[in-house]
Amino acid sequence: MHEKFIGHRIRILNNLIKREIESSEHFAYAQSITGTNSWIIAYLAQNSDKDIYQKDLEKKFSVTRSTASKVIKLMVQKGLIVREEVESDARLKKLILTEKALNMHEAIKSDILKLNEKLTKGFTDEEMGTMQGYIDRMIDNINS
Repeated sequence: MHEKFIGHRIRILNNLIKREIESSEHFAYAQSITGTNSWIIAYLAQNSDKDIYQKDLEKKFSVTRSTASKVIKLMVQKGLIVREEVESDARLKKLILTEKALNMHEAIKSDILKLNEKLTKGFTDEEMGTMQGYIDRMIDNINS
């Protein structure tokens, strides 16, 4: 019989993913950053050709404004990102990775790829597409 409380299973998977990330080869060496910081660094690195702002992180990672603000503040203190004013609007601040963060990104990129391979081992492309669709629908259900 399938458990009807899918949220509990997702929470277990989330905890396992977090544990896996935090015990991976390069995360151990990069003790100054959290798993969340690494996902933000990866997002900023992958979108380095675009201007990314706090509101973009809020949307991408489904976090509140106060949570995003706290994370950004800590990342600035750790020397991972800088906030750069935008000429057209002094209130807006682009988020830019520092050299330190870029080096970390390259080091942990392989760990993220290994985790993804581990998570998706044994799944066909069709199954992955179906699962992505289910997950997207659950996210949409929560957000609506």
